[in-house]
Amino acid sequence: MSDTPITWEAPFCGEGNSCFRLGTDPDGNAYIAVAGAEDTPLTDTREALRTLILDVKAGKADHLL
Repeated sequence: MSDTPITWEAPFCGEGNSCFRLGTDPDGNAYIAVAGAEDTPLTDTREALRTLILDVKAGKADHLL
């Protein structure tokens, strides 16, 4: 991971599932990580991660959590 600082949001936890966190850096990149493992996040465009999280929250992909 680069040395670019990531600003993490509060963890999102599903019922009985792992928690994950979303983050952004000053360059506008978006990150997602399992809470507690923020040192190894996945990164993609903000729009791609936004779509993923909205689908998860809508129950379309809750099996991924």
